[in-house]
Amino acid sequence: MKLRHALAFAIVPVVVVLAILQGSALLTRSYMDEASLQAGSALRLAVAALAGHLSRYEPLPALIADHADIEGLLQAPDSPSLRRVANKYLKEINDLLESSDIYVMTPDGNTVAASNYDQPGTFIGENFSYRPYFRDAIAGHPARFYALGTTSLKRGYYFSSPVVVAKKILGVIVFKVDIESIEASWRGGEYKIFVADPEGIVFMSGSPEWLYTGILPLDAPRLARTQASRRYAEAVLKPLRATESVYHGQHLMRIAGEGTAREYLRLSHYMPEADWTVNVLLDTASVRTQARTALIAVLLFICLAGLGLAVLWQRRARVVERLRLQEEARNELEHRVEERTADLARVNEQIELEIAERRLTEQELRKTQADLIQAGKLAGLGQMSAALSHEFNQPLAAAKTYADSAALLIDRGRAPEAQDNVRRISSLIDRMASISRHLRNFARKPNEKLGPVPLPDVIADTLEIVAPRLKAAGARLTVALDGQDLIVKAGPVRLQQVLVNIVSNAADAVEGLDDREILLSASRVEERVVIEVCDRGPGVPAAITERIFDPFFTTKGVGKGLGLGLSISYNIIKDFGGNLSVADRTDGGAVFRIELDSAAAAREAAE
Repeated sequence: MKLRHALAFAIVPVVVVLAILQGSALLTRSYMDEASLQAGSALRLAVAALAGHLSRYEPLPALIADHADIEGLLQAPDSPSLRRVANKYLKEINDLLESSDIYVMTPDGNTVAASNYDQPGTFIGENFSYRPYFRDAIAGHPARFYALGTTSLKRGYYFSSPVVVAKKILGVIVFKVDIESIEASWRGGEYKIFVADPEGIVFMSGSPEWLYTGILPLDAPRLARTQASRRYAEAVLKPLRATESVYHGQHLMRIAGEGTAREYLRLSHYMPEADWTVNVLLDTASVRTQARTALIAVLLFICLAGLGLAVLWQRRARVVERLRLQEEARNELEHRVEERTADLARVNEQIELEIAERRLTEQELRKTQADLIQAGKLAGLGQMSAALSHEFNQPLAAAKTYADSAALLIDRGRAPEAQDNVRRISSLIDRMASISRHLRNFARKPNEKLGPVPLPDVIADTLEIVAPRLKAAGARLTVALDGQDLIVKAGPVRLQQVLVNIVSNAADAVEGLDDREILLSASRVEERVVIEVCDRGPGVPAAITERIFDPFFTTKGVGKGLGLGLSISYNIIKDFGGNLSVADRTDGGAVFRIELDSAAAAREAAE
C-alpha cells in the first residue's frame, strides 16, 4: 500500500509538468490562430486600399491618348506650339487628378511632353525605351509597371497606353501614380505591412529600413532581371536578414535588427493585376504573452481544483455508499430492461407475421391488377367487335366474289384472269391473317420484363389493331415521329395496349364531328421520350381531369365501357417508370401525354 502511494506521488509531478507543456503549446496555437484571423482582416483591407487606389487611374491613359492635343503633337513632334499646348494640358490634368506625373513619348522612346515641363527634373528629352511599360504600349497593349523613377528618384506605379491615330501607333502616353500616401498610412500601426515584387524585393513598406531589401536570395539571375528594367534605378539592393518557419500551419518570420531579432506572424496575398505580393506582419511577442497569462490562469484554476478534490476525498465514504445504491438501482433497471426486451421480441414476431400477410396480399393485388389489365384489353376488343366484324366480312365477301368469278373464267378458258383473281383472294387472306395475328398478340396475357422497345414498331402494330375502329368512326390518324432513336424502356405488349386504348378513346371523341383528325406524335426530350395523342373532340373538363384515371370512372353511355381503360393505362405507364397525363388543347380538343425513359439515352451514357 505504501509503495503504491509513493509511486503515485512520484508520477503526479511528471504528469503535471507534461500537462503544463502541452497546455502551453495548445494555448499558443489557439492565440496564434486568432491572431492570424485578425491579421487576415488587416491584409484584406490593405489589398483593397491598394487595388482601389490604382483602379482610379487605370482607364485614364487611354482617355488622355484620345485627346486632340496629344494626337496633334505626336503627328508633328517638333512643333514648339503643339508642345506648349500639350505640356499645359498635361499639367492641368495632373493637378486635377492629383497624380504624380503624366508624359508623352515618341516611338523611339523620347519624351516630347510632360506635366513637369516647368520643373528642374522634367522628363522632357529623357528616353525611357528600356522600360517594360513603354515596350508593351508601343506594341499596342496597355501596360502597368512599378519602379523607382530614374529621373525623379520617386517610387510610383506606371500606367501606359498607345496613342493610335488612323490605326497607326504614333507614340505612348504614361500616367505615373504616387503610392507614398498609402505607404504613410501603414506607419505606426499594430501591423507591419510591406509589398514585394516577383523577385522578392520590398518595394513599399511602413518601415523605411526594409525598403529595397530582398526576402528571397539576391542571386545573379534575379539581380540581372531587375537591372534590365532599371526598376530601382541606382538604389542599393540588400538582403533582409530574415528566417522563416512554420508553426502549426502559421508562417513565422524572424527578422534581425540592430542587436535584436523579432518574430512575426506573416500573411501574404498576391495581386495578379499589379504583380505584387502584399505581406502583413504581426509581432508574436504579445501573442505569446497572452498564452503565458492564460496558462498561469489555468494553473491557478487547477490548484483550486486540487483543493476541492481534497475536500471531496473526505467524502469518499459517502460516495462509496452512493455507488452501492446506484449498483442496486442499475441491477433493478437491467431486470426491467430484460422484461421490456422480451415484450419487444413478442411485438417483433407479430410485426413479422403482419409483414408476411401484407406481402401475400400484395401478390394477390398484383395478380388482380394483371387480370384487370387483361379484362381491359378484352373489353377494348369487345368494343371494337363491330368494326372488326366489318373488317373481316368485307375481305370475305370480296374473296367469295373473286372465287365465283374465277370459276366462270376457268369455264370460259380465261386462265390468266382466273389466276389474277386467285392472287387477289390470297392477298385478302394475308390481310385477314395479319389482323388476326395482331389481335391474338394483343389479347394474350403478357409475361414480359422491361427492356428497350422500338417505339415505331409498337406504333405500327397498334395501327393494325385500331384501323377498323378508326375506319368505323371515319377518323384520320396522322403519325409524326421526330428522330430515329425513339427507343423506350417498357414492355411492348402493355405499351401497345395503352396506345390502343388512348387512340380508341380519341376515335370515340371525334366520331360524328366535322374535324375527325387525330395526331399521334413522338419525340425525344433530353433523357425521355414524349408521346402525344391529340384530337379535335370536346376536350376534358377540369372536373373530369381530376378523376379520369380513377377505376370504373367513365363518361360513356351504359354498355360502352367499363371505366378501366385509362386507369389500367395509367398504372401500366407508372410501372414503366413514366407518367401519363391529360390536358385541354388551346385550340380545342384533348391531348394525352405519355413520358417514358429513353433506352437509347441510357445506352449512350453507358458507352
